[in-house]
Amino acid sequence: MRSGDPMPILALAGDVMLGRLVNRWLQHVPASYPWGDTLPLWKAAAWRSCNLECVLSDQGEPWPSKAFCFRSDPRNVDVLKTCGISAVSLANNHVLDYGPEALLQMVDILDRAGIGHSGAGANSCKAKEPSLSRAGGLPVALVSVTDNEPEWAASPDRPGIRYVPMECADPRAQELFEQVADLHQKGYFVVTSVHWGPNWGYQPLPEHGRFGRALIEAGADLVAGHSPHVPRGIEIYQGKPIVYSLGDFIDDYAVDPYERNDESFLLWVELDQNHATRLVLHPIVIEDFQARRAPGERALAILDLLVELSRPFGTRLRVVEDDGTCGVVPLEAKIL
Repeated sequence: MRSGDPMPILALAGDVMLGRLVNRWLQHVPASYPWGDTLPLWKAAAWRSCNLECVLSDQGEPWPSKAFCFRSDPRNVDVLKTCGISAVSLANNHVLDYGPEALLQMVDILDRAGIGHSGAGANSCKAKEPSLSRAGGLPVALVSVTDNEPEWAASPDRPGIRYVPMECADPRAQELFEQVADLHQKGYFVVTSVHWGPNWGYQPLPEHGRFGRALIEAGADLVAGHSPHVPRGIEIYQGKPIVYSLGDFIDDYAVDPYERNDESFLLWVELDQNHATRLVLHPIVIEDFQARRAPGERALAILDLLVELSRPFGTRLRVVEDDGTCGVVPLEAKIL
């Protein structure tokens, strides 16, 4: 990035699921509806990404034996376009819910819409490709993997996902680390999007910590996790963030009364030149198939939870109540 260029913001959310009731609702509302009043927060960023937890398609049949299959009308790519999404992660346990034909149709839809994607494709080479784009003058690479659904792993002649077990010594993990190192050496700000582990639970598994730190050591600038449906804490390792879970952002799910899967946050990553300097967490709630900025006391409760979840990692998350309640993490900040 050239000196004098404006400092860009990256915006990231966790799972965006546009199927089932959301899909039905979108027949009657504008494509901007699911983003609610978070849309200005997205628009303030120069690069925007989420985990697309469904398939955009009108083809295929539900995957045999899967209890939950998420498919959304191809026209709902306009939801992503309305927000200005730069790239989506496709490495998850729902992009093949309607089989390879539907996955390939979605890839074509995203390509035609000019939306980058990583983590799934027509074969293993395509599934491993990063999405390369820019945030202002900064080159950004999105690399997406998952340890869910090993039977969906892409092969040289079969569509699928980029399946990588969270074991650092595994050859597939080593290949990922080498790719991240190469992108880092080429000057990219490397965002690794990881759909890891089972649903539920506020605490990351030990292997996720080891894997996230290995990604940072390889050259990743940000590790963005998702899968458990709830937010998890943030670790700052070697000055770079590991966000163990961004939680859910848009869906139609029933709400667990204890692990509130309707509460999460939109993450801003503020940059100076090619380095992240600060995280800003904007609390959100999901209501009526729409992401909304969490009001007052509810925003504070979400941030208080994130403070406690991040404390074991030595991360200081400061709550700011100026123009909208948010959480701030300077990337050098540690509890003394």
